[in-house]
Amino acid sequence: MTSWTLSGLALAASTALAFSATPAAAQHWNGTVEETAQGFRLGDPDAPLQLIEFVSYTCPHCAHFEEESEAELRYLYIHEGYAALEVRHLIRNIADVAAALVTECGETDQFFVNHRIMMHEQDNWLARARELTPGQQARWNSGTIGSRMRAIASDLGFYEMMEPQGYTVSDLDQCLSDEARADQLVAASGANAAEYGVQGTPSFVLNGTLLPGVHSWPQLSQVLLSERENMSEGTE
Repeated sequence: MTSWTLSGLALAASTALAFSATPAAAQHWNGTVEETAQGFRLGDPDAPLQLIEFVSYTCPHCAHFEEESEAELRYLYIHEGYAALEVRHLIRNIADVAAALVTECGETDQFFVNHRIMMHEQDNWLARARELTPGQQARWNSGTIGSRMRAIASDLGFYEMMEPQGYTVSDLDQCLSDEARADQLVAASGANAAEYGVQGTPSFVLNGTLLPGVHSWPQLSQVLLSERENMSEGTE
């Protein structure tokens, strides 16, 4: 990660793509979504476990994490108010920018639905990315930011993917043409990586501290289980 300006992003042909004792009173926290200064948070904003996930949509390990963690993380930790999850984008290439703009399109409470779809469909659209023609690569890497984002969305099938969620071509085009937001995503990615020392994705920050060597759900689940047990012991 050497350049954090959107104009410097190109796609190489070879690119693979202090605890409270108990959580808050019972509430279905899986329905609580808030846009933060750096990302989107799911769950109780005052939960004792504040988790940040740094994610790249072109990272296969991130898609694996989404699949493996979904049930346990959302229903044993977030739903019950033990943890809140904030997703922050880490931009590795220009396709990440387009994917992030799509996931952020629409109302705030739609973000985690869009995020899940983007991850669950990753195998399909990454397969398209690996088969780009020279002409498609040229469209991705030249022209205005908006035209580049729309070309990526078209070539990777984002329009068709989001149509069942009620998104029209015009809806997505408006989001994909937001050049100011695209630049913000790239700048925030660089700033976040520098602040926490993030080296890859997925990476996790728990209560303000980067978890070194933790990049999968089995690893993270052990950390969360230990923290939850410590919380339980504190109530005895």
